[in-house]
Amino acid sequence: MTKTGEAQGNGKRPLRVLMIAPTSFFSDYGGHIRILEETRALQELGHKVVIVTYYKGSDMPGLDIRRTARLPWHTEYEVGSSRHKIAFDLFLAAQSVREGLRVQPDIIHGHMHEGALIGGVLSRLLGVPLLFDFQGSMSSEMVDHGFLARDSHFYSAARRLELLINNRLPQAILTSSYLAAQLLQDEFGADPALIHPLPDCADTDRFHPDLLDEAQKQRLKQQLGIPADRLIVAYLGLLTDYQGTSYLIDAAARLKAAGEAIHFLVMGYPNVEHYRAEAARAGVEDTMTFTGKIEYRDAARYLALGDIAVAPKLSATEGSGKILNYMAMAQPVVAFDTPVSREFMAGWGVYAPAGDGERFTAAIRDLAHDPARRQELGRQLRLRAIETYSWRQAAERIQAIYYLLTKA
Repeated sequence: MTKTGEAQGNGKRPLRVLMIAPTSFFSDYGGHIRILEETRALQELGHKVVIVTYYKGSDMPGLDIRRTARLPWHTEYEVGSSRHKIAFDLFLAAQSVREGLRVQPDIIHGHMHEGALIGGVLSRLLGVPLLFDFQGSMSSEMVDHGFLARDSHFYSAARRLELLINNRLPQAILTSSYLAAQLLQDEFGADPALIHPLPDCADTDRFHPDLLDEAQKQRLKQQLGIPADRLIVAYLGLLTDYQGTSYLIDAAARLKAAGEAIHFLVMGYPNVEHYRAEAARAGVEDTMTFTGKIEYRDAARYLALGDIAVAPKLSATEGSGKILNYMAMAQPVVAFDTPVSREFMAGWGVYAPAGDGERFTAAIRDLAHDPARRQELGRQLRLRAIETYSWRQAAERIQAIYYLLTKA
């Protein structure tokens, strides 16, 4: 914990926060970045944050992470929705109770619906408030991930549970976008007084366009086997169909057929071998590089190679934090036209109709031939990231909610 006098300097004491993260924290994607950066920024304000999470994941320097016991009968599971998560969450609930009794927190900060459900029970046991960090509709994401069919009985049950979690358990709700805040009100009837939009943010010092000079970029390209004269389209995130990975392969095939000297740098996991095979079947194995997992500490270095960044995610409810890192790197971004993409980039993004692979490819091609537009879009997006999406400002807003709930 650092700068412990800061909270006290505002006439407030530092708080003990029990953060429940129903995931393999830390892994290098999506909501994990939000948990990491929120925690770091809250610690900078002087608060003690204890994170309870699954036994898998990477330990991060400076973070107090308490892990569950290993499952005796199953050690591997899929990213995203999976029936195995039920067992993992039962173990997480037991560990959260143990840590709650040890830490005696002033407030519980539950991420995602499972964290809010566990945190809601624990908050009543300990007599402390629950803050729910909402990152998208649980039932809609299960459909997006192919885990549930919208017309199934299980979907109806998941929807009812989601209503309970949203409306009965938390004393305040953070949302990762303004769209999500509206979703909670319109679809779930959540009390607007409880909702605090807190969009994902970017570390604009870590993600900086001048991180590598030209010689360093060329050396890294050589290490990756990317021809020096190719314009690079960069993607960093999960490799799954619901993230739109297949659209990248489709775009690479269309651009190669058109004779464009464009190379796709696809960074992330899982399913790396599956998509490499798909790229080979499409005849674009020579214009696509799949790096596999990139550690968060190295993400900015690899992103620095990109001339254009892409966000082909289709979900209408999930956040898309990768866009903010692209923005911080001053890279123009081609994305499907979703409300979250619009919220982050406003008029400075380049949009294709959701699911339209031909228009998505055309947007990449047009930017590739317009370096002046690429530079201006990138400049404006970085400026927007600096002015609007700061983790320090976000932590100060979280702190204010903590103090409101705890009356500390």
